[in-house]
Amino acid sequence: MLVCMACGGSPSSPSTKGQWGGDHASLIVGDAAGHIEFDCAHGDFSGAIATASFSRAGSFVREHGGPIREGEPIDTHPATYDGSIRGSSMTLTVRLTDTNETVGTFALTRGSMGRIVKCL
Repeated sequence: MLVCMACGGSPSSPSTKGQWGGDHASLIVGDAAGHIEFDCAHGDFSGAIATASFSRAGSFVREHGGPIREGEPIDTHPATYDGSIRGSSMTLTVRLTDTNETVGTFALTRGSMGRIVKCL
């Protein structure tokens, strides 16, 4: 008899942990947080993703080419990460809450590293 004591998850909630990627974005989802790399930015959000639709508060940091100068302020913004998951696909929209600017909507696939090009 085979018993899975640590399989985790439930039939009604998608498994979200792990690598998700697509054009211009690469997301790693953990137990209680996520980290995402963009072409010229990165971000983080807290909270587990346990449902097919989610909204998480976090931060978004714009990057630029070249070195970061001593004393240079970091271009960081509070952000909302809104997403939906269907099977192995995730749609993720990033919005800056201080300016109400939508950074973009990204189509991500479970298990993909994504395709990002960092600033030069």
